[in-house]
Amino acid sequence: MPDVEIKETIDSLLKLVSLYAPKTDLELVRLAYDFAFDAHKDQIRKTGEPYIEHPLAVAHILAEMRIDPVIVTAALLHDVPEDTEVTLEEIEKNFGSEIAGLIAGITKLGKLKYRGVERYIENLRKMFVAMAEDVRVIIIKFADRIHNLQTLDALPPQKQYRIALESLEIYAPIANRLGMDEMKSQLEDLSFRYVYPKEYQRIKNLRDEKIKGMECYLPEIINKATNEFKKAGITINEIYGRNKCLYSFYRKLTRKNNDANSVYDLVAVRIIVPTVADCYATLGILHNIWKPVKGRIKDYISQPKPNGYRSLHTTVFSETGKIVEFQIRTEKFNDEAQFGVAAYWHYDQEGAHMPRKEVRWITELAELQKDILHKLSDLEEIKVDFLQSRIFVFTPKGDVIDLPEGAVPVDFAYHIHTDIGNKCTGAKINEKMVSLDTELKNGDVIEIIMDKNRKGPSQDWLKFTKTHTARSRIKAAQKKSLTGWLRAVLPKK
Repeated sequence: MPDVEIKETIDSLLKLVSLYAPKTDLELVRLAYDFAFDAHKDQIRKTGEPYIEHPLAVAHILAEMRIDPVIVTAALLHDVPEDTEVTLEEIEKNFGSEIAGLIAGITKLGKLKYRGVERYIENLRKMFVAMAEDVRVIIIKFADRIHNLQTLDALPPQKQYRIALESLEIYAPIANRLGMDEMKSQLEDLSFRYVYPKEYQRIKNLRDEKIKGMECYLPEIINKATNEFKKAGITINEIYGRNKCLYSFYRKLTRKNNDANSVYDLVAVRIIVPTVADCYATLGILHNIWKPVKGRIKDYISQPKPNGYRSLHTTVFSETGKIVEFQIRTEKFNDEAQFGVAAYWHYDQEGAHMPRKEVRWITELAELQKDILHKLSDLEEIKVDFLQSRIFVFTPKGDVIDLPEGAVPVDFAYHIHTDIGNKCTGAKINEKMVSLDTELKNGDVIEIIMDKNRKGPSQDWLKFTKTHTARSRIKAAQKKSLTGWLRAVLPKK
């Protein structure tokens, strides 16, 4: 994603907010800007710009998402208590308890800095607690980080690398877990060029080469589909092509042995329709026009992804032999897919949408950080258990189990129950016997074969299990077994 070149102003921010939230008290937003301007007036960023440019840019990023103006106003003030003499009490006096509460959350979070693993994990715990208390805090933090990445050239190379790596390995995965695809993609692509500069250039050149010519035939595909939808009486809110993000393309290539021809969604056509019924009707029409690629139809509406993503995907052979992916979703599903939990603070004329009563992962965070996170001393374990992309698989009874990408049947077994893990001897995936180190895929149905006489897990399982739950229970069983053996062989006192 290119660096931002156009300098934002308070007038452009107010205009943007007024377009999607006409009932907003714009005077309050301007007052927040003036307050922040005055507080930061003697501060200069590493870029050489006045510091106020930063909170103003962060507020613009959020306003582009059509987010509740309360969050935009808080973004203008988010660095004031941390970087100036102005107190939270003064902010509350001038702007009320809700805005002050959001800024208190951001201030409490502080600036995440890598100063050894233990200190860093403590900072991550703070982030998780802040999210559990008010997820709006992390939404502002993401926008803050995106602008920092957009202006990263001003920093020394070592600092560029550290900030970009942290964004890629911590911030982007959290955005993904919260279903915030738009922010996740920006965090990834902005970081990619600093963390893996050679790979970034190679992937960019490869993508540009692969999509060459698509600008000619894609409009033909869209026109043909649109005409067929009209004939069938289906209303299409929007239909457009989109390019796959660079880092997403890079990750997919590494999983496909660098075979670019096996990546079908390099360019996809997104179709937005009014209702869920229209989604399925649209899918049927597409398959009537073009032959679908076997095994490439994915129904994330009836079975949403763990982060709440809902959409229908299909890949078809066009007349020219080119392969095209379609993504079909409602306006609501599209907002949720792009903005995740932030979609619940999208503003309409009736006011801001409130969040779901329970966004499962967020509500679990407070408990997770108490029960598990403080036991983890390995940053890699945290990345796998909490931040890695998720897959969903099923028990034979149809219960959905949420696991990290790369999980194996043993991880699944221990997720169900410790005894099932300890007595596991084999597994079936989709009714076929597999080895216990077989990587699970989205939608797999897993059945665990048990031997009630088995004494415990194998030491070898530690070589391929991914989750903290499985690994800790294998180690606990081995320790218990060793303790029992020692008691049996050592002479009693």
